[in-house]
Amino acid sequence: MKKGKFGKYGGQFVNEILMPILIELEAAFEKHYPTSEFQEKLGGLLRDYAGRPTPLYYARNFSKLVGCQVYLKREDLVCGGSHKLNNALGQALLTKEMGKSRLITETAAGQHGLATVMAGNVCGLETEVFMGVKDMKRQASNVKRMKLLGAKVTPVDIGMGVLKDAVSDTLRKWTACSQTTHYLMGSTVGPHPYPEIVATFQSVIGTEIKEQILKKEDRPPDKIVACGSGGSNALGAFRAFIDNEDVKLVFVEGGGESLEADNSAAAFQVGKPGILHGAVMQVLQDEHGQIKPSKTRAAGLNYPGRGPEISALCESGRVKAYYAFDKEVFEAVKVMCRTEGLIPALETAHAISYMIKHKEEFEKGELVVLNYSGRGDKDLDAIMRYFHGA
Repeated sequence: MKKGKFGKYGGQFVNEILMPILIELEAAFEKHYPTSEFQEKLGGLLRDYAGRPTPLYYARNFSKLVGCQVYLKREDLVCGGSHKLNNALGQALLTKEMGKSRLITETAAGQHGLATVMAGNVCGLETEVFMGVKDMKRQASNVKRMKLLGAKVTPVDIGMGVLKDAVSDTLRKWTACSQTTHYLMGSTVGPHPYPEIVATFQSVIGTEIKEQILKKEDRPPDKIVACGSGGSNALGAFRAFIDNEDVKLVFVEGGGESLEADNSAAAFQVGKPGILHGAVMQVLQDEHGQIKPSKTRAAGLNYPGRGPEISALCESGRVKAYYAFDKEVFEAVKVMCRTEGLIPALETAHAISYMIKHKEEFEKGELVVLNYSGRGDKDLDAIMRYFHGA
């Protein structure tokens, strides 16, 4: 990999005002991340605040349903309810090392915004979260949590009022306040060095899986399944296994209601390479290259692009990309509730749906790790409305 590039994907396609900030960020990450002092601080917070390592749980009843041995990597048990805190704590510590006093970020499902204000408070940093007005309505519980923790939540009403628009607004605001403020990017998207920084902080997931599965089964998994949009939880689980070709890697994106041209979120199915938010990635776009809206009931997957690294891995065939439709996702929530007593986030339910839908692909002795990226508290209203019209 050329620095900042994953094959033809990645790069730094940004306003020249942002280039010195990105250079500063890359230098700070390369200087501080490898040091024992930084690792000790981060490791302590991941252990004592976030609650790592998270369990690797054998889902006995779900395994019977799908016909193979399924372990759930319980990222829903990270403090705050998702994998997002892994990266937020790392970047918040880096912000302190850079001598900055404030964090800004964007969020859709609200889990990253929540993780950012949590990490900001722990590190003594002010936090402002930009959130699309549509997402604020459907993720109202997380908006309340962020405000309770002291974050300024700024509504974004441009465009469709969803994640893409919140990212655009945050990048614009960052140009005016970068001397005191760090943009804590939540996924493996954006210009270099963000995709590498976020994937590195999330790689703790796969490092733990590798150690835990060997203790439990004395061998690596045959397959790892993760949902994704930008790709942070998927790459977090995948990175420790990318060089082991015997471990199959499956990425499940949102399909929305269908794969019709104007009604899908499946960028790997109906998108093509393009530039979005400072990097080349797989993007939903029309015949004129204009970014198309992404439509899915899972707010955290409602982004029209796939990060540079996951785009390159899928193009090369190392990662296989699938999709799940909204209807299948809601049914997957019910299945996980009834089999294991766990309520998954709608995002996580995409990975669960893949396993239910493709049962014929699994053999009895096959060992599969599903990255259970988040819990479904934030989606309860949407889930209940779907099933009961409540």
